[in-house]
Amino acid sequence: MLALCLVSAAGDTLYWTTYHAYFAALGDAEHRGHQVSAREALVSGVSIIAPILGGWGIAHLGPVATFGGVAGVQFLAALPLLASPNVTIAKTAPGAIWASRMGFAICVTDGWVSAGYYVGWQLVLFLTLKESFTAFGGAMALAAVVGAAAGLILGRLVDLGHGAKAAGLAFTVLALSIAARSLTVTAPIALIVNAAGALVGSLYVPPMATAVYNLAKKSPCPLRFHMVTEGAYDMGAGLGCLVAAGLIIAGIPLRFTLLMSLLGALGTLVILRRYYAAEDGSRSSASQSADRIS
Repeated sequence: MLALCLVSAAGDTLYWTTYHAYFAALGDAEHRGHQVSAREALVSGVSIIAPILGGWGIAHLGPVATFGGVAGVQFLAALPLLASPNVTIAKTAPGAIWASRMGFAICVTDGWVSAGYYVGWQLVLFLTLKESFTAFGGAMALAAVVGAAAGLILGRLVDLGHGAKAAGLAFTVLALSIAARSLTVTAPIALIVNAAGALVGSLYVPPMATAVYNLAKKSPCPLRFHMVTEGAYDMGAGLGCLVAAGLIIAGIPLRFTLLMSLLGALGTLVILRRYYAAEDGSRSSASQSADRIS
């Protein structure tokens, strides 16, 4: 398990840092909400069949064959990058670390949300479904169906200059979902709450990721920006998991530790509303100036 954690940590650090930097550099700020939501819809579409196959594979073929197949898919996923445009990284980028401070704050709070809402919930769901890999895979697939189209709507709302409203809607639904997950005690309810959670993810990611990617694109170096934000996410998620573990040791039920995510959600909402208030305000001013000129 220790070896798995070390290898996975190294892989995640290299993959997510460069992936987010690449997405930030090549994306368009004015269409970022569309692009992020389209990506999330594509991911959700693929995630419909993948959990079913994974759960069935672990239950019937064993972990070696199942994870071996996953490794093959991941290897094939890297091939399109060979034909993708290259993004040049500057040897020096003065001010890059300082420019990442808002992204750092967003990702710390986002990591804290993930500790309970994603990591903790997967444990709760698996245990509630009587530790059935097949049932767990089916639950995740159902969630993907629900979330596949939802984010497309919110991404458009962000691009139309309503980022603050989109963030408010996303985090209202997120708070309700966190509360519902913490009260889950039966398998049927767990399936319903998990499916609704996919809707939350599709609403949550576009306004959050749009802000982070656009901040990265404006910074002196998107790669250095995301080196900071990936570290920030891991700090928030790691600290959240440690606090949850401490609460469990103290006798708090696992499902109630999910409520910790509300603190992270509130922090992310405050930061995003501040970002979008400034961003949407500048768009409105630019539009008014253009109207006066014309």
